[in-house]
Amino acid sequence: MRLRIILLATASLVISFFGSLWIMDRISPREGAAGDVPKPPLAQLPPLPPASRVSKVMAPVAITLASIRDAADRAAPRNFNGKANNPAPQLIQNADINWTAARGPISATGANDTISLATVVTGTVNAKGSLSQQAGGAISGLVGQMFGGKAGEQVGRIAIRELNANADILANVAVQARPQLSPNWRVDPNLAAQISLADTNLNASGVRLNVNDQIRPLMDKMLEEQLAKLREQARNDQTLEQTARREWTKMCRSIPLPAAAPGLPSLYLEMKPTKAVAAQPRIDATNVNLMLGIEAQTAVTTSQTKPDCPFPTALQIVPPLDKGTVNVGVPIDMSFTDVNKIISAQLKDRTFPEDNSGPVAVTVKSATVSPSGERLLISLLVNAKEKTSWFGLGADATVHVWGRPVLNSEQQTLNLADVELAVESEAAFGLLGAAARQAMPYMQKALAERATIDLKPFLAEARVKISEAMAELRKNDQGVKVDAAVTGVRLVDIAYDSKTLRIVAEADGSINVAVTQLPNF
Repeated sequence: MRLRIILLATASLVISFFGSLWIMDRISPREGAAGDVPKPPLAQLPPLPPASRVSKVMAPVAITLASIRDAADRAAPRNFNGKANNPAPQLIQNADINWTAARGPISATGANDTISLATVVTGTVNAKGSLSQQAGGAISGLVGQMFGGKAGEQVGRIAIRELNANADILANVAVQARPQLSPNWRVDPNLAAQISLADTNLNASGVRLNVNDQIRPLMDKMLEEQLAKLREQARNDQTLEQTARREWTKMCRSIPLPAAAPGLPSLYLEMKPTKAVAAQPRIDATNVNLMLGIEAQTAVTTSQTKPDCPFPTALQIVPPLDKGTVNVGVPIDMSFTDVNKIISAQLKDRTFPEDNSGPVAVTVKSATVSPSGERLLISLLVNAKEKTSWFGLGADATVHVWGRPVLNSEQQTLNLADVELAVESEAAFGLLGAAARQAMPYMQKALAERATIDLKPFLAEARVKISEAMAELRKNDQGVKVDAAVTGVRLVDIAYDSKTLRIVAEADGSINVAVTQLPNF
């Protein structure tokens, strides 16, 4: 009986002792051992340069020749009039020669980078006055010889008394324009014109008089006055500059973006346009084709900013381009504190081997990432438990693993390559037990597969937000239609220093502008 009591008491003490240890291990794991493993030395990195990326938007603008024709038709006067000089003062006295004309519809054609505008002008010339004594004597003498002297005197008196003659005017007017952009945000139309005037003859009492030489200078003068007016309007027209200023203000902004992961701070895409560019217009059979664009500095920030974007005083003229492009570079900066949250969320509470094979189970309790040169150091606080242990007691230690960050553009993730155990971690196995070494290959494999930063959700949301920003450029009113869209977002580069991880993405897109109605000149 006494032996039985002693055995029961001994068993109770043993159970109480190990039970206390088990409870203490659950309530307050022995983490002091983790500090016994030295951390590998880290290579210091120079600070990253300011986060910015050059982005470009080149928009083709097609202005229909029909809109140019309609604008010219509205602007050009329809009726003309004037007075002509006396073409034969030796024959006509007190001449009063007036002409009136009206133009028809304007047509527009394009070829060889030239716009040709044409119209037909029709009208009449009216001449009033009296024949001079010289003209009257000649006519009287001629009639007298044919019908007798008395008849000649009568015709001469009538001719001298009455002169009222009319003639028709018919002219073709052609205007050529070879528009060129100027660095001062103006358009030089480079206008030239030509008038083809059919013969205009007055029949004054049997005397045929050609008045082209008197009418042509007047029509040339009136046409040149209209061209001069158009040139002056073009030199002073601020439409292009005002439109560019309005779009410049739209581009200069900070656009809200989603956070890279739940619990992380919101991000903002800062756009700072810095340069305006354009290519000289090309003209075909239907359109005047311009290429207008901007260059901008873009960056992702963790707080909304108010960028300062001075409007450029000069428009930079560049060689012609075949098509428009949208390329927006997006540098994404994340502190390693935020990166640690992502990595830890993916690894915490994972147990290796995951198939529960082997004599030991190693559970990750926390994970941190530290940059060092071209590699990243993953420090894992783990707890190892031998399955063969009757009481299932475990030990904590820190294991350090090296990995090289690799950007997977296709999968849109940041992965670890060349994962290997740090030499300093060998000391951890003295704390964890030799059996834990068998679990480490599984852990290294899992790190290579799972220690990733998945950027697909961020890039998908970024695409939506950038598309929303570009949607503000889309409009279809007052004869202007703008189509803009983001066609893809991709990862292109990574960089980091001792505190910050930078991932660079690029958004590609398309933009087209069609102008079907111009404002009045």
